[in-house]
Amino acid sequence: MYDLDLFVIGAGSGGVRASRIAAQFGARVAVAEDMFIGGTCVNVGCVPKKLMVYGSHFREDFEDAAAFGWDVTVGRPDWGRLIANKDKEIARLNDVYRGILSRAGVELIEGRAVIVDPHTVEVNGRRISARYILVAVGGWPYLPQIPGIEHAITSNEIFRMKRLPERIAVVGGGFIAVEFAGIFNGYGAQVTQIYRGDKVLRGFDEDVRATLSEEIVKKGIDLRLSRNVTAIERLADDSLSVTLDDGGTLQVDALVYATGRRPKTAALGLEEAGVAMDEKGAVIVDEYSRTNVDSIYAIGDVTDRINLTPVALMEGMAFAKTVFGGQPTPVDHDMVPSAVFSQPPVATVGLSEEQARARYADVDIYRSTFRPLKHTLTGRDERVMMKLVVDADSDRVLGAHMVGADAAEIIQGIAIAVKMGATKAQFDATIGIHPTAAEEFVTMREKAS
Repeated sequence: MYDLDLFVIGAGSGGVRASRIAAQFGARVAVAEDMFIGGTCVNVGCVPKKLMVYGSHFREDFEDAAAFGWDVTVGRPDWGRLIANKDKEIARLNDVYRGILSRAGVELIEGRAVIVDPHTVEVNGRRISARYILVAVGGWPYLPQIPGIEHAITSNEIFRMKRLPERIAVVGGGFIAVEFAGIFNGYGAQVTQIYRGDKVLRGFDEDVRATLSEEIVKKGIDLRLSRNVTAIERLADDSLSVTLDDGGTLQVDALVYATGRRPKTAALGLEEAGVAMDEKGAVIVDEYSRTNVDSIYAIGDVTDRINLTPVALMEGMAFAKTVFGGQPTPVDHDMVPSAVFSQPPVATVGLSEEQARARYADVDIYRSTFRPLKHTLTGRDERVMMKLVVDADSDRVLGAHMVGADAAEIIQGIAIAVKMGATKAQFDATIGIHPTAAEEFVTMREKAS
């Protein structure tokens, strides 16, 4: 009756996972991609960004080495070599994703697919019918409409920058903004970060927000809070003049906007097919990732639920099991850990203190701040913050939060315990590994006032 059992629009992490698993269940599958094989994460997101984070930290590591007996002479970084090496790795990963699809028997169509009706898509002038359509197109950086915005770049363009700017401004206070501010600062650029809020990382635990806001200033970033950009002008020397809402101006060589991403649903044919979307263009789905049109599903950032690659992977797996595996699998978005690769990094799982107090009658807070052992020799004024949020009635740990080196690696393990419903008493009964920062999570005994 149909050409295919499943047509997937978008070959990002979620789309590729759903395609592969559906094919393993015996479905006839094709996936269309008009830009990045592997999606945002592989090409202009988490993978190349994390490589840049690694590279940007060497300057500080070289400086710290003197305290441990090493004499290291540090020159200027070769930005071009970084980009070339990054491009080589991303090209390898693109081939890996192509291989995954090929080995699974999934047809990859490179081109823009548009939905014609609930069972038909059109790509490269070819109409293809499918029993089910899965939308996995992700999101795209959002730019506000202010004078001169055409002179700004987004995180997408950073990965193709030919040279390292000497002066750069980053607008935004979310995870993308703080990560790139740290990257450019680490590579030696003069960085100004502009954010309209009073602390960075809106939506995170307030202690996390306050700690990171203080620590990034210590790193040398000029953090301008409660400020916004009103206009951008290109000057004769090719630099940019950035006007702020307090009347002040900045002169920079590049301006990065990291003020959020929107679902990439424009002109995709969803409206014509009758698919419901919210005011931001996000596809509305149920717990099985099904839209209001029975034959059309959506996963990943395009649904604007939790916009993280591992979540998209989980949603893709759950979709394939539900639709083709005969195993109805609702997506579990509870207690999802996340990390921000700022400098210092942030990681968290579960509820913030503010969320917990809104949901539970009585909440206990355990919080610790300290200088890590490494910096007792380097002399750096860097502090680690760790925090546990506990339901006082059941003793269950509702949330764990950390700002400091290796936060993501530490919280990944803690997340298992939190997901399983571990109690504070069980944390306390666990013997720590000494000397580590991580042991603080099992040695905090006094409640914070």
